[in-house]
Amino acid sequence: MKEKILLIDGHSILNRTFYGLPDLTNAAGEHTNAVYGFLTILFKVMEDVAPDYMAVAFDLSAPTFRHKLFDAYKGTRKPMPEELRSQVPLMKQVLSAMGIVSLSKEGYEADDMLGTAAAAAEKAGMEAVILSGDRDLLQLVTDNITVRLPRTRQGRTTVDIFTPETVRSTYGLNPDQIVDLKALMGDSSDNIPGLPGVGEKTATAILTAYGTLENARAHLEEIKPKKAREAMAEHYDLALLSRTLARINTEAPLDIPFSDMKIGKLFTPEAYDLFVRLEFKNLLARFDEGDKPVKALPEPEIVADPALWNGIFEEAEKAEKLGFFLYMPAGIAGLALGFGEKLLYLPCGDKEEADTLAAGLRRVLAAVPACGTLRFKEQENVLQIADEGRITDAVLAAYLLDPLRSGYGYDYIASAYLDTVLPSEEEIFGGKVKPGTVPEMEKAAKAAAYTAYTGLLALDKLPGLLKEKGMDRLFSEVEMPLAYVLSEMETAGILIRKEELTRLSETLQASLAEEEKTIYDLAGEEFNIQSPKQLGTILFEKLGLPGGKKTKTGYSTAADILEKLAEYAPIADHILRYRQYAKLKSTYTDALAGYADEEGRIHTHFQQTVTATGRLSSTDPNLQNIPVRDELGKQIRKVFVPRPGCVFIDADYSQIELRVMAALSGDSKLIEAYRQARDIHAITASQVFGVPLEEVTPQLRRNAKAVNFGIIYGISSFGLSQGLSITRKEAAEYIKQYFLTYPDIKKYLDDTVARAKKEGYTTTVYGRIRPVPELSSSNFMQRSFGERVAMNSPIQGTAADIIKIAMLRVNRRLKEENLKARLLLQVHDELLLEAPKEEAEAASKLLKEEMEAAADLSVPMEVEVLTGSNWYEAH
Repeated sequence: MKEKILLIDGHSILNRTFYGLPDLTNAAGEHTNAVYGFLTILFKVMEDVAPDYMAVAFDLSAPTFRHKLFDAYKGTRKPMPEELRSQVPLMKQVLSAMGIVSLSKEGYEADDMLGTAAAAAEKAGMEAVILSGDRDLLQLVTDNITVRLPRTRQGRTTVDIFTPETVRSTYGLNPDQIVDLKALMGDSSDNIPGLPGVGEKTATAILTAYGTLENARAHLEEIKPKKAREAMAEHYDLALLSRTLARINTEAPLDIPFSDMKIGKLFTPEAYDLFVRLEFKNLLARFDEGDKPVKALPEPEIVADPALWNGIFEEAEKAEKLGFFLYMPAGIAGLALGFGEKLLYLPCGDKEEADTLAAGLRRVLAAVPACGTLRFKEQENVLQIADEGRITDAVLAAYLLDPLRSGYGYDYIASAYLDTVLPSEEEIFGGKVKPGTVPEMEKAAKAAAYTAYTGLLALDKLPGLLKEKGMDRLFSEVEMPLAYVLSEMETAGILIRKEELTRLSETLQASLAEEEKTIYDLAGEEFNIQSPKQLGTILFEKLGLPGGKKTKTGYSTAADILEKLAEYAPIADHILRYRQYAKLKSTYTDALAGYADEEGRIHTHFQQTVTATGRLSSTDPNLQNIPVRDELGKQIRKVFVPRPGCVFIDADYSQIELRVMAALSGDSKLIEAYRQARDIHAITASQVFGVPLEEVTPQLRRNAKAVNFGIIYGISSFGLSQGLSITRKEAAEYIKQYFLTYPDIKKYLDDTVARAKKEGYTTTVYGRIRPVPELSSSNFMQRSFGERVAMNSPIQGTAADIIKIAMLRVNRRLKEENLKARLLLQVHDELLLEAPKEEAEAASKLLKEEMEAAADLSVPMEVEVLTGSNWYEAH
């Protein structure tokens, strides 16, 4: 069998995968989708072809001989998007690490290098396979040279293989006629002129009849149609030039011998490190264990004998720094410790041993000056130790450094920030572990030990990285202390009245039945209201309502469409209410009781590392999303009550994001209005709509309020017109007048976007960074989204920082004054306290003072405090 060489058109395949895959970035912000797609296609073709040699050709930015012949050559091509351009050197780096040769030569194109290498390989008795998305390369096809063109069918990439017979059957021409085809018809993508007015069909007919360009010119009088004949007569020189531009040079200088293109070991340790850095986890399975770089990783030692634990704790207490992780898949299963040269795992078998581990860890953490771990808050729920500033949570640090990620596993943190490659939990366990199950000890020991080891390594790296980014104080003075406060809040929980939930659920069920009957009556038949397909058929086919948008699965029945229909079609209004009641019932009245413990308290989980702007979120259950606008939804808050002898105290920041925007923009009108405690929305209505303040109607005030808050989120005239049910022109005028009224806000927002485009991120007053990669996108919709993000993030992020600082101040002051009142919930700009009745007045005063003093801005923070016997009354 002949040896084979695989020759790849580098830019062509990168370009194809770049536009075929969603944008991907790694922890360092490097764009990686084109490289990932390239490798995926490469491995598939290699499996099919089984080549002995391989090389990848790339274009250079320098002009080629074609540019010297024709200045306008490729002159119509758009510049390469920066997100793709940055991946070209990255691709070459990956190829080099895999021992794959890159071909390029100044003055020549990648096609010339491919053609020269293919022709030389054929001459040497090899078979050549060219992989490209460029059909120009079909001119190179022979019995020994094939071209493979990837294409996408129904979302899946397949590869078409072109032999001489395939070219003939597809184009009706021989491969060597392809260059003459381009000479006649030209090529708009490369700006090759061809003959004016001659397209592919006419050019193919001419070559079928006469074979070559020269022979066609010799039979000029016979050429049809007349337009083509005249073009040939008048512009034959253009056809000759076009052929020269289109012909691939197969005699370009090829300085690299085939021996250098011999495929060796592709999956090298260097390649593994790069794949880890680029986060190509799906490709890591291709590496054998022996190919993965060997790191000096201590093997975890399992110490199962509790009699030895005290000695370990005593030794650990003497360490200068410590990595730890309390492994709790379903209660405490073990403790991992890393210090000095040791990496230990102490498994426990019962509650007594678990208590021993927790107590021993408390001792160690109180003694060691610097301790590192991951996901500390969950461990603090068990440990309940004091915040002494000794502990660094690597997850919180990694979140601040890159808040756009969806997860922060120890393997990611190790590879992204600590120059260490560790097997992931999925690799250790052979997949994801089902929550609540305890894996076998040896595997659990590895996962827990590597987590502790990452915490130990993080102590030397992450504080410095945070300082470089100006977020060291945000981490040490806000995020880490907050973990302790959130743990206290989660542990305390909030009491619910289960019987009240049951009553509400019955009320909702009755309301659902009533709405269901009304909907059936209006529709004239029964159907599944929760089926969008059936609902769409009823609304837009049977009832003939306008505005139906049909998709592959049927008509869209999204809320915005139903809201428009509800203005004149009662059935839509009832459907919206039905959905609302169904959501309230399934999400709250039926589900909340299942989260309550034996005492009837719900312990939600606050998440610090989910939102990009720094806002907290709440899960299992989400108590930040209890409805507040609908009266029936508000009733759900009645089931949340304080413990006996206590009251709820609820404090809410007034218009915190608007106040932050006023402070950040420095707009004197808005700042002065806040300092005088005037009605901001009424003032805005008066100035934007040009009416005296005393004549501002409730509707005008509502419109102004929509504009005020919309500006924070970079609202467009279209978005505002939809929200206020006005024309786009009217909405645009509202926004224009708003910025004329508050010019400094316009300048601030424009400057913020400009700075974000330059730096790639925004920052809050407290230094929190929010990357905005969308601003550099070549896609207009992505860039527009990025601009809105850039406008909003400093405002929302600063507001999120302020409420966190307020929580810390309130919690600290409650302890300093020995009050029994405690924080229970945070809902974005709202804090909920539970306080003994005799402390209510003092706690209310303290809450208001500390929240209003949490930020030192040019506008005052205003806090409204209410007290009640349930959450509904206190809000």
